Amino acid sequence: LLNSYIFCICPLYLVDAVRVYVNSSSENLQYPVLFVVRQQKGVLSWQVPLIFRGLYQRTYNYQEVSRTLCPTEPTPETRPSDQIIFVDIASMAPFNIAYELLVTRLENFQLETNKAFNFTASPSQPQYFLYRFPQDVDSVIINVVSDAAYPCSVVSVQDIVCPVYDLDHNVEFNGVYQSMTKQAAITVQRKDFPGEQFFVVFVIKPEDYACGGSVPSSIHGKLFWEVDLIHQSTWGSFILAVHRGAELLPCLSPSPCSGPDESSSSGGRQLSSPERRPPAGSDTDSSVEEESDFDTMPEIESDKNIIRTKVFLYLSDLSRKDRRIVSKKYKIYFWNIITIAVFYALPVIQLVITYQTVVNVTGNQDICYYNFLCAHPLGLFAVFLLCPPTDTSFMYMIAGLCMLKLYQTRHPDINASAYSAYASFAVVISLAVLGVVFGKNDMWFWVIFSMIHVLASLALSTQIYYMGRFKIDVGMFRRAVMVLYTDCIQQCSRPMYMDRMVLLIVGNLVNWSFAIFGLVYRPRDFASYILGIFICNLLLYLAFYIIMKLRSSEKLLPIPMFCIVATAVVWAAALYFFFQTLSSWEETPAESREKNRPCILLGFFDDHDVWHFLSAAALFFSFLVLLTLDDDLDTVRRDKIPVF
Repeated sequence: LLNSYIFCICPLYLVDAVRVYVNSSSENLQYPVLFVVRQQKGVLSWQVPLIFRGLYQRTYNYQEVSRTLCPTEPTPETRPSDQIIFVDIASMAPFNIAYELLVTRLENFQLETNKAFNFTASPSQPQYFLYRFPQDVDSVIINVVSDAAYPCSVVSVQDIVCPVYDLDHNVEFNGVYQSMTKQAAITVQRKDFPGEQFFVVFVIKPEDYACGGSVPSSIHGKLFWEVDLIHQSTWGSFILAVHRGAELLPCLSPSPCSGPDESSSSGGRQLSSPERRPPAGSDTDSSVEEESDFDTMPEIESDKNIIRTKVFLYLSDLSRKDRRIVSKKYKIYFWNIITIAVFYALPVIQLVITYQTVVNVTGNQDICYYNFLCAHPLGLFAVFLLCPPTDTSFMYMIAGLCMLKLYQTRHPDINASAYSAYASFAVVISLAVLGVVFGKNDMWFWVIFSMIHVLASLALSTQIYYMGRFKIDVGMFRRAVMVLYTDCIQQCSRPMYMDRMVLLIVGNLVNWSFAIFGLVYRPRDFASYILGIFICNLLLYLAFYIIMKLRSSEKLLPIPMFCIVATAVVWAAALYFFFQTLSSWEETPAESREKNRPCILLGFFDDHDVWHFLSAAALFFSFLVLLTLDDDLDTVRRDKIPVF
């Protein structure tokens, strides 16, 4: 069987595109029908049934095939002329095979800016269209929307070169491309195409596994698409948020630190009045009358273990170390955070540059999880104004350092050292990495993590309750059992430090609830789960601190009150935009693009950018809260400031 046809296409448009449709009822794979189309600048061929291979060598056969021929564009020196197309049909079958051949002209081959266009495609019937940059347009976003999540598709932007790669096995050979389910967006610049025009190619995959679908797919039908080209300005407005962190200070204010002699005068006096603590700022010292009622041991003035056993502690009891030594100790926090920031930022920058270079070289835009509907080119990098892969690690450290800063204001002598604090953060970040890898489906990880979480909460609670006097060693479990037996079983006595006990009970209930929730529901976003634990503990301790401050007859001045209200309002607004998920690296790139949204601020910034702006302002107000919360104690002696 051998037939040949000659078609003459008369020019009606500046660029003529011709589409060839063939159909054959034969399903005999041993004797396929071969179609060869010869043009002035190329040859295109395929067979019917058309065979696509999927995962595990699965095959998918299609009886209908439709291809767009590469258009011939007249040169500026010549006028449009007739196109001659030869179509040869052949088969080695020893019997007759029925087929259908249809050649049509595409009337809507050229796309227009800001004008939606609807079309259909299938694995054996790909589509591509032409776009020309208008004179006043330097950059456009190609926005493609599908009416169904599957089948999996690929959108490609290719230069005006024949042949056009419009099949599943070769669409990645040229240009840039994205996989998609329901939405895709590609930013294209005029400078990248010397001819100021390009092809937009649409290919349907025979299987959906590349987009996160089931394996294999039984969908062989056509897919309805809508493509829209949006004009995008080359530049926009920039906003720079400058973060300034709160320094960990060795004491509350300059005035209490300037009198080291004050701390040594309160060690034994305060033991004599356990029933009632005087309000902050009071000049009455009832212990003066009672000093003669008993003898004070010299060790009380010097032994920290004896001092910290008092029912009511004051700041002077926990600020007995030399001020210069404490100041140097807390400066280590600052220098370590600078070092960590540098070592953390450099690999991130290297990663962004490397992956963006790979994207530019290969054209594979599935490598990066951008919000492609609001991605603006900047030189060689199609990146956002804020572009690290993740910022949750620093958020862990910010929340943890805020808790340490709040604890340090009333416990300057027993606060954690910089080395132990940052080592703890390193352990948390390591657990977060393991959770990202194993936390999705592995039950054993959640069991181990929940046990670590509960035991760490108990150990930290013990250290806080006993003011650092509880030793963590082999015998700690035996001592804990003895304390529980004597205080809770043998005789149910009232806790010596009731306020601390209430805080720790509530804190442990919150952390145990997190552990149980993680064990039962196993949230997929493990990094945000860890961040939620840090934030809840920070808010809980801040609330406890403010309540105890008011209980101790201390005041909240107008400035810290304003900062607290501003912090709550700005954080609420920031978290609203934080939870507007614009991409998800836990899903396939195609599924992640379903969450992409257009810019919402100045035509340049998206929801995540707004989150960064608002969170920067919220952090500023949060640090102001930490720095001004105890401004009412600037003129109060340290032996009058209670510890809680």
